Amino acid sequence: MENAQQHRPAEDGGEPAGEGPGGPGAALELLVHGVGGTTPEQMLDDPRTVRVTGDGIAAVFRRADDADAERDPGARRDGPVPEAYVWCNLTSGNGTRALWLLLLPFMVVNLAHWMRPSAHGRRRTVRLYGLLVRLTGLSLTVLLVAAACEVALDLTAWQCAGTPACADRHSWLGFLSPEGGWWGAPGRRLALAAVVPAALTGLLWFLSLRTWSAYESQQPPGGSEAEEDTGPTALSRPGFWYGRRLGARLRAAHTAAALLTVAAAVGSAAARYDREPGGPAVLAVLGVLLEAALAAGAGAVVWVVCRRGRSERRPDGDADRRLVRGLPLAALALLVLGALYSGWERPGWESAGRLPGNVTFGALTLAQGLLVTVLAGVAHALHRTDPDRRAALRGLAGPAVAMLACALGGVMSGGVSQRVSDWLDGTRASLPGPPVLLTWQASVIPPLLLLLLVMCCWLARRAWHLARAERAAVEEEYAGETGDPGRTRRIASVRAMAALTDRGPRILAATSAATLLLGAGALVGATATGETPGEAARGAHPVVHGAAQTAQALGSWLIGLGFVLLVTWGRRAYKDASARRTIGILWDVGTFWPRAAHPFAPPCYAERAVPDLTWRIATWTGATGGRLVLSGHSQGSVLAAAAAWQLPPSARRRVALLTYGSPLERLYGRWFPAHFGPDALDSLHRDVVCWRNLYRRTDPIGGPVRLPGDGGPDVDRPPLKDPLAYGRTAEHPLPAPILGHSDYRADPAFAEERRRLLARLRPEVPAPRRTGEPGPAA
Repeated sequence: MENAQQHRPAEDGGEPAGEGPGGPGAALELLVHGVGGTTPEQMLDDPRTVRVTGDGIAAVFRRADDADAERDPGARRDGPVPEAYVWCNLTSGNGTRALWLLLLPFMVVNLAHWMRPSAHGRRRTVRLYGLLVRLTGLSLTVLLVAAACEVALDLTAWQCAGTPACADRHSWLGFLSPEGGWWGAPGRRLALAAVVPAALTGLLWFLSLRTWSAYESQQPPGGSEAEEDTGPTALSRPGFWYGRRLGARLRAAHTAAALLTVAAAVGSAAARYDREPGGPAVLAVLGVLLEAALAAGAGAVVWVVCRRGRSERRPDGDADRRLVRGLPLAALALLVLGALYSGWERPGWESAGRLPGNVTFGALTLAQGLLVTVLAGVAHALHRTDPDRRAALRGLAGPAVAMLACALGGVMSGGVSQRVSDWLDGTRASLPGPPVLLTWQASVIPPLLLLLLVMCCWLARRAWHLARAERAAVEEEYAGETGDPGRTRRIASVRAMAALTDRGPRILAATSAATLLLGAGALVGATATGETPGEAARGAHPVVHGAAQTAQALGSWLIGLGFVLLVTWGRRAYKDASARRTIGILWDVGTFWPRAAHPFAPPCYAERAVPDLTWRIATWTGATGGRLVLSGHSQGSVLAAAAAWQLPPSARRRVALLTYGSPLERLYGRWFPAHFGPDALDSLHRDVVCWRNLYRRTDPIGGPVRLPGDGGPDVDRPPLKDPLAYGRTAEHPLPAPILGHSDYRADPAFAEERRRLLARLRPEVPAPRRTGEPGPAA
């Protein structure tokens, strides 16, 4: 693979002698849009478009007049044929995307897997990092299902249905009350209520399997030119975008873990009752055997999750069919046995107090804290092996994000439990309510929000100082223009706000550290006192008691408000396409990566988009022998880079890369250093024939690529002027807008750079550069 500087340029970056703007043969510009989505009509600036290839989810479009442009390439003399790849329906298509909001913690912990620091020669440590993240993801699945069990089994079937006053207020629970007949036995109530978390588990399994078939089952291009490992990033490996084996194995393990959680919730109360003195000996033995079987099943699940992770050196198409089918079926059989055991007749058994949920949630909180702490130690060790000064949080971004995933899971679990408890009990306080740990966790939300408010104030102060510093730069850049203090302040303020993106790691670090410490305090308080914060502080100083009561009440209200907002937002997104596109922006960023840590996370659209782009580029260049500019904006530039890494050499040498508003280095390079770090981007520069990157100082997302050594200036064009004109001119009689992250193609520099890239390409293999010849801008 030739370096971009090894190809002979046209003189002064212009057109080769005797060639028009399109050069010899066919020329194509493949446009890839960014987050938020768009339409082919907007991308191609033409109301008449036709679909060239693809389906209703993702497709390639052209202008109607360009549908058969390859038949007469010489007839088009004004540039390459524009072609648009539209992938927005992968993340914001139909209304079911709104349900993905419930999977937010799973998506966040999956991101933590890919935030691993770069390291060379530390394969075992890298595997340990992936293992810890997968175990953290497994704990989130158990936490979600445990929350469903808390609502359905504990609050509804055990507490409310077992309390006559609560059952009378909710007539639909009448048949479950002790006076309601056969179903009134506590064990049978629990067995019937177990249908709810079991159905939730089945829904998650079905959605994971269905979305894998729709999104992630795309075979990557193969052939004789397929390479096993072509550089310092795993994105160049043939099997990176096709991990069927790991996905199926994790799906089976998480499904089994969820079913075992339900089985433990159903059978634990009955087993505890049977162990009391005077209980039936046979049932006591059956309870011990059931708990032993559940423990063995849990061990099998953990073993499956701990096995080797992704295999990326080749497409991993093996399915492990026995394990994938046998593990969930065995867990389902244990659930059925647990329901039968719990439903056995036990005269004199009455439901009182709470189910042992406080122990369950406490164990999960402790396990998650330990996993995140060990993960931080592993990440630090990896970062010290291969330090990267641009890596976010010095390599600790993954553990920090994993901590936020656990916090999101806890907030969602506690919010559901608190709201359902209030709805069932009203204000009569006749039920014990949810576990006290959930109340303690809700009570730490106000101080955490106070910390975030302080951080926002710090950001505002930082933006004010940056804006003052930028005013001089704006005046210097637009020297000779008639001064306008208001205009200068606006431009400087936009630049300052755009620069705040680089302060994001500090906000994440403070939030994650505070979350870990406050969560540990909540666990200690709930375990030591066994009471809610307000009750535990009853004998303390009035100020302490008042603060505890205020934090408890405010935290309960905030967690309930968050749950209501989540449901409302999801309901609106289900009906409103514009709201669904807004949520789709979140998925555009968060679901780029394969589901390597959690199989129930929203599906990875890149496992469909990257093979789409790779197939299109390889087939078009192979059929025409022409030149292609792969043009990506924002998140589209990340997809373009991923596709370029996957191309065979014969196609790659006919492709130029044009990125604009690109987060490749500014966001992906800092947050995902193992895959988009300096070495990876430098290898991409060597792999493609030529690459040019455009950015603005007013852009909060895009930025320079900052390649190390001599490659940096060759890729990055100096920052574009924004706005194009300071005041009113003959070319801009009306005030020019401040574009920020949008409308890069409207800048004259875009067409200029595209023309130069096409001039650099040749249908045939380019000749090497002469010794001593200065390198072109590429």
